[in-house]
Amino acid sequence: MQNIATVIILLAVVTALAEVTDKIRVPYPILLVIAGIAIGMIPGMPSVSLDPEVVFLIFLPPVLYSAAWNTSWPDFRAAKRPITLLAIGCVIFTTCAVAWVAHLVIPGFNWAESFVLGAVISPPDAVAATAATKGLSLPKRVITILEGESLVNDATGLIAYRYAVAAVATGAFNLWNAGIQFIVVATGGIALGLAVGVIFKWIHKFTPDNPTTDTTLTFLAPFVAYLGAESIHISGVLAVVVAGLYVSWNSSEVFSQQTRLQAYGSWNTVLFILNGVIFILIGLQLPEIVGNIGANSFWAWKYAVIISIAVIIGRIIWVYPGTYIPRWLSKRVCEQEPDTNIKITTIVAWSGMRGVVSLAAALALPITINGSTPFPQRNLIIFLTFCVIFSTLVLQGLTLRPLINWLGIQSDGKDHQDEQRARLVLASSVIEHIEENYALTLSDEVLNQIKTKYEIRIQRLRKDQTEQRLNDEQIHEFHRLQQELLHKERADLIRMRREGAISDEVLRRIEYELDLEETRLMLERSLT
Repeated sequence: MQNIATVIILLAVVTALAEVTDKIRVPYPILLVIAGIAIGMIPGMPSVSLDPEVVFLIFLPPVLYSAAWNTSWPDFRAAKRPITLLAIGCVIFTTCAVAWVAHLVIPGFNWAESFVLGAVISPPDAVAATAATKGLSLPKRVITILEGESLVNDATGLIAYRYAVAAVATGAFNLWNAGIQFIVVATGGIALGLAVGVIFKWIHKFTPDNPTTDTTLTFLAPFVAYLGAESIHISGVLAVVVAGLYVSWNSSEVFSQQTRLQAYGSWNTVLFILNGVIFILIGLQLPEIVGNIGANSFWAWKYAVIISIAVIIGRIIWVYPGTYIPRWLSKRVCEQEPDTNIKITTIVAWSGMRGVVSLAAALALPITINGSTPFPQRNLIIFLTFCVIFSTLVLQGLTLRPLINWLGIQSDGKDHQDEQRARLVLASSVIEHIEENYALTLSDEVLNQIKTKYEIRIQRLRKDQTEQRLNDEQIHEFHRLQQELLHKERADLIRMRREGAISDEVLRRIEYELDLEETRLMLERSLT
């Protein structure tokens, strides 16, 4: 009963803080972690432990699957070189850099434990990256790189983590074998993820259209991919990501309009709860983690500052050369990829927030080796991991928006331009189709009425493209007016139902149409 009450309290806090972050424009993971710390310090609060198995089996698959689902595969493929350099190269470089610093400054940290620490805190977090960049005026390619990196780098970090822990347990490490195993594990995860994606696409396509069961299947897919991969010791992270990318790419062909709307709402709710609980649980771990450090807490805080600085600087050292050296050495890179500049590179270098995967990996460290010898430096590794998560979330997360504004970085508007062009092509194509197929079979009244709808749309789009008479303020005013009129329609609809003029069934049908219209309006507002 106490656990249920604790969960309800946490959900209430998550919901309340989400409302606050919308108003003060602060990434919600930061406030949730701080709130978790504050709650954990309240006298008499029950101890809440973050079970790493729960994170890896319950939280991680749906979070990664959703992030992959919302990532454009063509954009991901176009940015594969910088994503690979960050997700593999930067993670390995950060692991080695942190290991070197830890071995140098922390007494008693041999190379094996140092590499464990480096592997644990090397990969940035997918949820933190998405939350931190949400609503920021960044070019589309930058967002794709940051989110693409966060999808793949967990696999690199967890594979490195596995071999580092094995080195602690056995006292031996073979770089050649580890490299071969890395390729096998990664390739196997990609292959299995693709197979799961194909299977679920087939299931969605050839089963009767049912929004409820289709939505349920979208929740099953990430767990099937993850558990299937982990059961044969290949990368569950890559399996989930590849399955998500594949099914998302084919979703327009296999899902009905009603399924997409229902799945979109269901996933938004589930992810809101999962992400909120994850970050507030991170904060709740602090009292127990600090308590495990005991008398060495002063020196532990000092080491935490040093390691946090090493993590941040290590990414910066990697990103700048990784951006410019390939362009200096390869003419093809310059020809195939868009130009970059020091401002964009700075944002990528500063966007390295760590999250729950790092903490779960630290908490998953075995308590003993071979059932008898305590795992060396386990409590200190967990403490340092927590401090790196907190410092990167707060320092980098809070300063990212001011840094973007100070550098004067603006969105390239590519999505909006593509959307306007697509709308114009669709409307023109429909009018052409009407004239070719229905000009002789429809009455003039019906023909003119249906054509007028698309002709008005074309006129509006062309005016937006050529004359650009509406500035941003007017566009927002136009959307605000549309929202107000939708609310007026809803109010009148509810009034008629209360007066007995319409039935509940009529209300639901018209309300559904208004919901669709409001969803379209929200999408338009998000792209302007």
